[in-house]
Amino acid sequence: MKIDKSFIKKAFGVAFISLVFVGCQNMDRPELGDYPKDANAPGGPLKFYVAFDGKTDNSLMNAVDSIRAKFPTNNPLESTEGISGNALKGGKAKQFVSYSKPNDFVANSGSFTIAFWSKHGPPTQTEFVFSVVSDNWAKANMFCLFEGSVAAPIVKFHIDEQPGSFWFEWLGNQKIPGLYDGQWHHLAFVYDASKSGMTLYKDGVAFAFRLWFNHGNLKLKEEKVLGFRIGGAGDPSQGWMNSWTGDLDQFRMYGKVLTLAEINELYTKKK
Repeated sequence: MKIDKSFIKKAFGVAFISLVFVGCQNMDRPELGDYPKDANAPGGPLKFYVAFDGKTDNSLMNAVDSIRAKFPTNNPLESTEGISGNALKGGKAKQFVSYSKPNDFVANSGSFTIAFWSKHGPPTQTEFVFSVVSDNWAKANMFCLFEGSVAAPIVKFHIDEQPGSFWFEWLGNQKIPGLYDGQWHHLAFVYDASKSGMTLYKDGVAFAFRLWFNHGNLKLKEEKVLGFRIGGAGDPSQGWMNSWTGDLDQFRMYGKVLTLAEINELYTKKK
């Protein structure tokens, strides 16, 4: 039988290229586990989502962004029982989960929704839920903080577009009751560019709308984003910028306004 040498050479070349490709893949990250799937595909409105539902001894694996498979750069925090599966347990001073970026949330979010489950007892300090790290006075161009007391809870959401900034606040007569009762609550911060304002939802119920007069689309600068933290502030060296001491679960960032029906689905289905 006559052997086709040209065919053998081509086959060998393909095999060699395949081996080189496999060998050159980035192998310094752990293998992906069986993480929760979401109806929103990568590139869709759900820009960042982490369920903290990993069940391994590897803390980094337990905080993988379930949509883009973005691994945290650091996770010194432990797991605890969540609203659905496992959750993130806060309580370590100046400690938080760090990521390089919240994917393309900043670059592609004129309007947005940030939603998560929170479980918190009586606070003794100002605590940060998350921070989009930057180079400004707070070392974060977007962050959310909680403070106050059981009877008078305070929630503040800050955006610094460098230049131009705004504080959305819920306090006093427009406080959000029941935040610090030690039970799980679903929270959703919804900024609607068409209305230039933000609404805070707790357990599917809308609370006071906060207006950013004639502002329109979010104008954060992608090049200013230096990192992303869940459970911590942009500058922990400032004495008032404390890490989160409660629990967090199902952290989601959307590049759109979620409808009331969509928010209620997250709440009722514990997503």
